[in-house]
Amino acid sequence: MYSESSLISLQLAEHSHVRTPSLRQIEALIAFVEAGTVSRAAETLSISQPAASKLLSSLELDTELQLFERDGRRLTLTPQGMRLYEEIDSVFAGVQQIARAVDAIRQEERGRLLIGVMPALSGPLIRRAVAGFSERNPEVYVSVIERSSQFLSDWLNRRQIDVAIISIHSNAGSVRSEPLGLHPLVCVVPRGHHLATKGSATPQDLHHERFVAFSSNNLIRSQIDRLFEAHGVKPHVVLDATTARNVCEFVAAGLGVTIVHPLTIADSLRAEVAIVPLHPPTDFSFQLCHPRECRNIALVEDFREEMKMAVSDSLNALERRSL
Repeated sequence: MYSESSLISLQLAEHSHVRTPSLRQIEALIAFVEAGTVSRAAETLSISQPAASKLLSSLELDTELQLFERDGRRLTLTPQGMRLYEEIDSVFAGVQQIARAVDAIRQEERGRLLIGVMPALSGPLIRRAVAGFSERNPEVYVSVIERSSQFLSDWLNRRQIDVAIISIHSNAGSVRSEPLGLHPLVCVVPRGHHLATKGSATPQDLHHERFVAFSSNNLIRSQIDRLFEAHGVKPHVVLDATTARNVCEFVAAGLGVTIVHPLTIADSLRAEVAIVPLHPPTDFSFQLCHPRECRNIALVEDFREEMKMAVSDSLNALERRSL
């Protein structure tokens, strides 16, 4: 009786002369199956026909499998040969998938910018900035994601986006923040409203006015509430909305007045409302943020420059309209 270790030794000895196919032998098999003949396989491999035949014969000997049937000088694949080819093909397909994944990662590193933007700035402003960036970087693929500031701040911390325009200052040490578009808030009233012709509006002017507010969790809403409280003013809040566009839409419809950042007033609405400076001035700034350890900082810097130019152009255009 043989012991278990003896049986294993015998099995290893029995198969010790089976060799692992070489890469060149595998290439010869693939070329033969895909080309159909040994001569065409040789052309694919840029070798002579005898050399290709030798590779196929040695593959059969080394694996101890009947890979081919020979009919005179014609060679055809056996079921074992086809099974081996299918296994090899699946392995090579996996290798090719890895190569494609590597290319995709390299492309993302060099040629893709993921931009997050809060809904209030997702219109003409971001359009101008992305247009300028794309003109400077025509080969770069841009993805623009519109989400709330809190979502975008979390994604910045996890480095899921490259840059974001948000209303909250990120306290995370891994994120760099800088003010974007520091400018006084403005009062927006319907055309024909008694405040529309005033040179400026004070918080007292809005006392008991029908007021369209932002939702309670909005950062500008908090600043406006503090402004009213400091001046002892209680506007008549008739409704609220989550986005600046909706707030201004309701004002244009004559439902009340509001206070917003001038960058958030859609171009299409500026003809339907009157924009009145707020006195005393109350500054508010959005934040341009990006991870400090940024994978494509050069692209982020290009976008940062374009965003600042878009903000400057938008504010200058607003001031010209107000003159």
